Amino acid sequence: MNSSKVIIVGAGAFGVCAAIELRRRGHDVTLVDPGPLPHPLASSTDISKFVRMDYGADDVLTDLGAASLEAWDRWNATWPWAPYCETGLLLLSARPMRPGSFEGDSFDRVRARGMETERFGPDTLARRFPAWLRDRYVDGYFNPRAGWSPSGRVVKHLVCLALEAGVELREGVRFASLIEKGSRVRGIVAVGGVRVEADTVVVAAGAWTSVLLPHLADRLAVIGQPVFHLQPSDPVPFRPDVFPCWTADISRTGWYGFPANEDGIVKIANHGPGRLVFPDDPREVAAEDFEKLRDFLSESLPSLAVAPIVATRLCLYGDSWDGNFLIDRDPDRPGLV
Repeated sequence: MNSSKVIIVGAGAFGVCAAIELRRRGHDVTLVDPGPLPHPLASSTDISKFVRMDYGADDVLTDLGAASLEAWDRWNATWPWAPYCETGLLLLSARPMRPGSFEGDSFDRVRARGMETERFGPDTLARRFPAWLRDRYVDGYFNPRAGWSPSGRVVKHLVCLALEAGVELREGVRFASLIEKGSRVRGIVAVGGVRVEADTVVVAAGAWTSVLLPHLADRLAVIGQPVFHLQPSDPVPFRPDVFPCWTADISRTGWYGFPANEDGIVKIANHGPGRLVFPDDPREVAAEDFEKLRDFLSESLPSLAVAPIVATRLCLYGDSWDGNFLIDRDPDRPGLV
């Protein structure tokens, strides 16, 4: 591929990784973001995100997840600190796992790819992972080849790596519009009128993508999902060896979570229907979400039911109609990805 000038709009996880890779391939890359970085409202700015290959019947995401684990291993070997914490992933099911269920399909696919998973019932759950209410989940499995990453810290380090690679960073630049010559995109106009020209514009703005590019508004909906940080008085029962990353009958309940971090914070979140939001609106978790959390904890993790909630946020998704990534060249606007 011949070298070209590329502008990437958005310096979150996707934008900064794209910048590093395109620079590695010899392109002249400019990364623009309103900042500060990591942006406090970006979905990738958080204390933790899953690293996994367990994606139900979705073979594409399963394979991508497996490939990402190898990349995380390389980062662990080369970074000055380990960005991937391999605690394993516990997938719980309130019904017997079978083909067609998220847990059953995940189990079959990760085992087909050589993962040494451990299936268990209530007795094993109570012995290995005692924080969980014994009889709530009758089936499930533990995949040791999974874990979590301190995502905000990772993005911050990736920005440093991008700069070392020769990416030009324009922090404080806010996208206003595309530069279009005929049907072809030739760059961007920033708020204030500054023009930045390029051969290709990559928009990796997460939940803001359909706001910056209104022609995508019927393809990407901005959905907010609630996130809670709890601080139990005793974090020991929630350390990773007895309380790894987990999903709790997630296709029916939406609940998932993480072990206590070094500050004793247990993060629990819900990936359910969510609610339609505008990305610049206040990020407030609804009162009904607090009630649903307490109900879930009482039924599943009673020792956490009275733990103080020390922080909340809405994690925003630019959701496509089928939940898949939208990564493509714009067919009507050459030069826009």
